[in-house]
Amino acid sequence: MTLYVEGRRFHDARAIIPRGVAYVPVTGPVTTREFAFLALPHFTLLAFSSAIEPLRIANQLTQQPLYGWSLFSMDGAPVESSAGVRIEVDHGLIPLRRETTVIVCSGTDAQAADRSVLSWLRAHVRQGGGIGAICTGAYTLARAGLLGEDTPAVHWENGPAFRELFDVEPLQQLYVIGKKHFSCAGGEAGIDMMLALIAEDHGKKLADAVAEMCLHGRHREADVVQKAIYPKAMLTRHPGIAKVIAAMKENIATPLGQEELAEVFGRTPRHLERIFKAVMQETPKGYYLGLRLQEARNLLSETTLSILEVAIATGFNSRSSFSKAYKTRFKVSPSSLR
Repeated sequence: MTLYVEGRRFHDARAIIPRGVAYVPVTGPVTTREFAFLALPHFTLLAFSSAIEPLRIANQLTQQPLYGWSLFSMDGAPVESSAGVRIEVDHGLIPLRRETTVIVCSGTDAQAADRSVLSWLRAHVRQGGGIGAICTGAYTLARAGLLGEDTPAVHWENGPAFRELFDVEPLQQLYVIGKKHFSCAGGEAGIDMMLALIAEDHGKKLADAVAEMCLHGRHREADVVQKAIYPKAMLTRHPGIAKVIAAMKENIATPLGQEELAEVFGRTPRHLERIFKAVMQETPKGYYLGLRLQEARNLLSETTLSILEVAIATGFNSRSSFSKAYKTRFKVSPSSLR
């Protein structure tokens, strides 16, 4: 059962604990920690629910209102997620108590926040309020100038665009809890991040019990990498090829030549060509071009950079050469995305 008290939501302490689930006692007086979830247009539903459910379950398992939360939108109206599911909210951008932590929930439209949202977040931080971000919510914190010295965690798909827009190399780990804010890459990483916060507030025993209720077998630590650069099997069987691919990914804007890649590999260019093709079923040149064009595709989809700027950011000398390579790879022109 969910109660609504002055716009706050929290799981009723009288709710029945499911059979077979252990009650987790909390010692000492309980102060409800409040969160304000700001849902921006086209927010990611999975990441949003992954962050809220651990709070509800923590209240249920302890029979205490440890956490409360309210839902916000830019104008107080219902918000549609990227999946087309609309949610009702409690408030528009009303002033918050400094004890409240705002969590910006975004998704496929990373630039959805307008100036009123940025001003609202800045005002909340000025009065000492906490902030966090889920999925592309880190874009909003960056646009508001609230990152500080903390580097956010951003979904691997959004990394290239974030790097180009804000000149910040985002973390490729699942989540991060920094000095000024916390953030997660989205998806199920929201569960891991909230479990870490619950553990900080009330101990590992409760966090583990919440994870068990979520059928989240193992609470992953913050520094777990979202996506491996290459399969683990390759690292074991072909460490030289793995090093070459890593070097390619690190040098997208200024591509390395065959001689430089061979130097990373530790053998001659001809030897690299033969081994690389046997392992990856593609030449080093073709594979490298594919990496650069995929990054270009991400930039075209998620930023307002011009086609020429995207071409330069991915190592092409001209718009025409970039457009030709892009159309050959994806069967559509770069301008078709604009």
